[in-house]
Amino acid sequence: MSILEHFKTITTIPHCSKDADKLLNYISDFAKKHNYTVEIDNSKNILIKKGNPKLSLQAHYDMVCIGKAPEIETYEEDGWLKAKESSLGADNGVAIAMMMSLMEENYELEFLITSDEEVGLIGANALEFKLSSSMMLNLDSEDEAEVYIGCAGGEDIIASKPYAKIKDNRDAYEIKVSGLAGGHSGVDIDKDIPNAIKILSLYLKDKKFGLVSISGGERINSIPTQVTAIIKTDEVLEENDFVKIKRVENSEPILYGADEFISLLAGFKNGVHELNAILNVPDRSINLALVSIENGFCKVEVSARAMSDRSLNIVSSEATSFFKSYGYDVFKEEKYPSWTPDKNSFTNIVNDAMIEVFGESKMVAIHAGLECGVIAQKYPNIKFASIGPTIEYPHSTRERLKIDSVDKTMEVLKKVIKLIQ
Repeated sequence: MSILEHFKTITTIPHCSKDADKLLNYISDFAKKHNYTVEIDNSKNILIKKGNPKLSLQAHYDMVCIGKAPEIETYEEDGWLKAKESSLGADNGVAIAMMMSLMEENYELEFLITSDEEVGLIGANALEFKLSSSMMLNLDSEDEAEVYIGCAGGEDIIASKPYAKIKDNRDAYEIKVSGLAGGHSGVDIDKDIPNAIKILSLYLKDKKFGLVSISGGERINSIPTQVTAIIKTDEVLEENDFVKIKRVENSEPILYGADEFISLLAGFKNGVHELNAILNVPDRSINLALVSIENGFCKVEVSARAMSDRSLNIVSSEATSFFKSYGYDVFKEEKYPSWTPDKNSFTNIVNDAMIEVFGESKMVAIHAGLECGVIAQKYPNIKFASIGPTIEYPHSTRERLKIDSVDKTMEVLKKVIKLIQ
């Protein structure tokens, strides 16, 4: 079976983050069928092995489900594999497909496949396996002809504040922004992709209104494509290219003073905060990801990223201070370390193999979280690198996989294996 056929099979097996047991069982059964040993730990990480390998291949088996996912209908168009009205899950399902192809060919390798990467690198943080390999090649990068040798660290920040409910008899309106492009909150944060929450808050910030409800964003690690608010106002409201307005019947109370929540969202410094000229990527950034009202509490969730632990502390502290200036309580979670760029004998081997196949290559860092940073802290004697076929617009309904990049990346992988084993 080809890698692409393996991947298409994977898309038929539900594997959203926190709900990927069916794919876990499928991978485990497949490996055992091909006479590999399989270990599964308490965090549902999988370690698959045959022989005495020097190289470990690493990926995660959960995906960010956007749109109709986990119901995924794939189609090919102009050399790309896409999904109809959903995320595709090539991040990181195509890596699993590549691993399965290698198992079919009986390679003596170690395969480390982690759980719930997309919701805070949960599996990687809980790893306790005894690994045999001295080198690990992560397969979660998304650009052919590039070898990743460093990545951003990150942290999620949640702020909330309660507001009293009061009656308001003004006319009620639904204010909606929807259908935006979306994208990955790390690799796409510097691409000027519109943020639905930012658009709505800027539209409302100078108006006089009462806030009844607001809900927007899809995932903490994706650029929000939609947001809807119910407000009450006497003002005349006008639509624009992004904002749609509908008069509604609503007898719910407003949250007294919660118009300041809109001011907070409008004033929040979203996007790239500083560029890293040496690595040619954003040095630190933050994504305004999710907003909601729950039991009278206005809540906002943001995702901070940075290329060093020092820079992460800066951007996280700035956001915390901003939220606290509005009287909001702040909670932080899912912090993970950056992977400091490191050129070594292993990265050179991978880079040379990449040049042989693609005719060119460069060693780069990525402004997103790879599990290498977390795993390197647990296994300091292992050398790391990361590669992958070209995937565009992950974490969105525009996600697509460059088809000819898959087999070429596998060719690189086999050259690396031959040089090491």
